[in-house]
Amino acid sequence: MASSPTALEIARDLIRCASVTPRDEGALDVCARVLGGAGFSVERVRFSAPGTPDIDNLYARIGAGGPCLMFAGHTDVVPPGDAKAWRFDPFSAQIADGMVWGRGAVDMKGGLAACLAAAIAHVRQHGAPRGSIAFLITGDEEGPAVNGTVKLLDWAARKGERFDHCILGEPTNPDALGDMIKIGRRGSLTGRLVAHGRQGHVGYPHLADNPIDAMVRILAGLKTAPLDAGTAHFDASNLEVTTVDVGNPATNVIAGEARATFNIRFNDLWTPESLEAEIRARVEAARGGARIDLAFDPTNAVAFLTSPGPFVEQVATAIEAETGRRPVLSTSGGTSDARFIQAYCPVVEFGLVGSTMHAVDERCPVEDLERLAAIYGRVIRAYFA
Repeated sequence: MASSPTALEIARDLIRCASVTPRDEGALDVCARVLGGAGFSVERVRFSAPGTPDIDNLYARIGAGGPCLMFAGHTDVVPPGDAKAWRFDPFSAQIADGMVWGRGAVDMKGGLAACLAAAIAHVRQHGAPRGSIAFLITGDEEGPAVNGTVKLLDWAARKGERFDHCILGEPTNPDALGDMIKIGRRGSLTGRLVAHGRQGHVGYPHLADNPIDAMVRILAGLKTAPLDAGTAHFDASNLEVTTVDVGNPATNVIAGEARATFNIRFNDLWTPESLEAEIRARVEAARGGARIDLAFDPTNAVAFLTSPGPFVEQVATAIEAETGRRPVLSTSGGTSDARFIQAYCPVVEFGLVGSTMHAVDERCPVEDLERLAAIYGRVIRAYFA
């Protein structure tokens, strides 16, 4: 029997692929090779949409019927920035100081490698499971997220594929492996506000109409009262003004227009539609007759929660057995592809420590990689026991 590839071996092969979104550069070939070699059926699917780059994706499965445990992840990475600022070439996958270095080591080629290594080792030791193990791997998570997971899930569903639970290997731990499982995510909604006035001389304010006055009043109205007090598993929803622009270089001119952008990270008390209605009501109450335009960016980031239960407990128990830590159940952080997966099956996120993700000299301890694979292996054994 051929030996199973280790998480470190797979991670290094993946990191050496300069798969900055939307390029693949052979990363999915690595996944296809190791999965196909272990007996998984592997399909490559490309999706496109006007105005967005074509994206290659991969779907793999072994076994028949249910229950089906799916692992999900992405091979694309953010740009490395100035390569000269790195200790090692960002796509060389060097090992030093007990760590593997390179773009994607943490987010999330390391986590994906651990999933792959654990599943392959299980199949080679125990054979195909009494059920199915599936992999859903995209190259579009760090980009527009239009031609990746969301379309791959729909494609699989139309083929008759069904999933019972999913683990997404995104980096979730703030300080040490075993700190945190993500059991949900907040939604994200961006609004754009324009206040219209009339330009004029500051010495003759009666001939002008200052839109900044209205903008300050409206933004205060949006920020003063909390949107909610949070829930059992979510913090309170939070609105942050991210930019206020007037574009006026002169000190003796009243501007004719003011613009502001804000983003709301919202919990499961809200939908994008109900939140838009609330914001429009607050703007209307504060504008005081000012002429304003308010628009919201389209969003596919809705809040969701995977309620604690037997599957979450299986994952938490496996983590505690390998690390000695009982993970906190959290819904913190930004968005992820879990927002798409949750419409098809319960999903939890657990991966590496995220302290260097997207940073210069991204890296993770080799020990964490192998321990993460061991955690996933425990989950697989318990799931199909």
